[in-house]
Amino acid sequence: MKKAFTTKEQVEKIAQQYPTPFYLYDEKGIVENARAVREAFSWNPGFREYFAVKATPNPVIMQLLKKEGCGFDCSSITELMLSKSIGATGDLIMFSSNDTPAEEFVYADKIGGIINFDDITHIDFAYEALGNRMPETISCRYNPGGVFQMSNGIMDNPGDSKYGMTKEQLIESYKKLKAYGVKHFGIHAFLASNTVTNEYYPMLAGQLFELAVELEKETGCDIAFINLSGGVGIPYLPDQEGNDIYEIGKGVKEQFERVLVPAGMGDVSIYTEMGRYMLGPYGALVTKAIHEKHIYKEYIGVDACAVNLMRPAMYGSYHHITVLGKEDAPLDHVYDVTGSLCENNDKFAIDRNLPKIDMGDYLFIHDAGAHGFAMGYNYNGKLWSSELLLKEDGSVELIRRAQTPRDYFATFDCLPMFSELDKVLKENE
Repeated sequence: MKKAFTTKEQVEKIAQQYPTPFYLYDEKGIVENARAVREAFSWNPGFREYFAVKATPNPVIMQLLKKEGCGFDCSSITELMLSKSIGATGDLIMFSSNDTPAEEFVYADKIGGIINFDDITHIDFAYEALGNRMPETISCRYNPGGVFQMSNGIMDNPGDSKYGMTKEQLIESYKKLKAYGVKHFGIHAFLASNTVTNEYYPMLAGQLFELAVELEKETGCDIAFINLSGGVGIPYLPDQEGNDIYEIGKGVKEQFERVLVPAGMGDVSIYTEMGRYMLGPYGALVTKAIHEKHIYKEYIGVDACAVNLMRPAMYGSYHHITVLGKEDAPLDHVYDVTGSLCENNDKFAIDRNLPKIDMGDYLFIHDAGAHGFAMGYNYNGKLWSSELLLKEDGSVELIRRAQTPRDYFATFDCLPMFSELDKVLKENE
């Protein structure tokens, strides 16, 4: 059974200063997990985890990870800027984007980040944008096509994915990049999402290691690193067994020693780009029950909605819910837990067995630390919540204030009628 990393008493105290809904992150859990990842791959001297900024783009959390040796996987110029703002430049940056504007390649190069090309056509496009030159280190993204299948069944379908290059394109890209002066090369691939099995990384690694040996022989290029990207997931369901990062690291090492070491490539660095695994379980959306409705079903209305956490509404994703203070109460009520959007899919839970919920109860929505706040939006004029960090000493730090109406209307300042809107804002501040 999942347990909240906070208590009802802590949340009641926090809510006196920071009203619900809010995101709460567990500093202790984040740091311990980052250290476990580093230890699991410590057999590889060049190992680095490039945290996927898209999952949780908050500079305070990124600083925690940077202190633990992490770099950052960026997919846009603003994520690059955010990384630079905390002192992450050079090889601490992996820039993996697609359909990329020229100015983003230029900025990634300016701060010394490693560019990971998604497509062969991007090479000449970037070469021209960079003033007919290339950085010394470049990576290319591989897509094997077909269906990626594991022992527990079909996991994903790379053949339908817009990302990456074919093997033939990869070979041609390496040759072209070498001619442009690139000296060190990387291989990157992402074949499945949110896998909850220790098999995924080792299986992917085996394929990429074999590809690396073939590419080095075919092109004469120096393969400096292999990036396993993300895809290592978390157990959203309460009875689901999670991944064992130590077993995963051991499995990758076995493939490394089977393929790369005999080929004389034992100096290749292993990189990962995990977001969900790094942060998912260590963040939660905390919300308060404010309404109940008894019609054809039993509803509990909370003060958060899908703009705060879109995954249940958009994908039907399961997020476990703990009613704080009632952890040991019987799950003898069946509720739909809803938000206030003008959309019927605005539900955090459907037909969920929970303890009796009273108005004012605090609900802790688990596993929202990655792709939670980051995917927020402003539909219905709803405003983004605050983000808070629960420190190891039990104190709480505000790491993003809640959005205000003034923030929401700020981009209207180009209009003549903004002065009238400003008056309305001042009246309500």
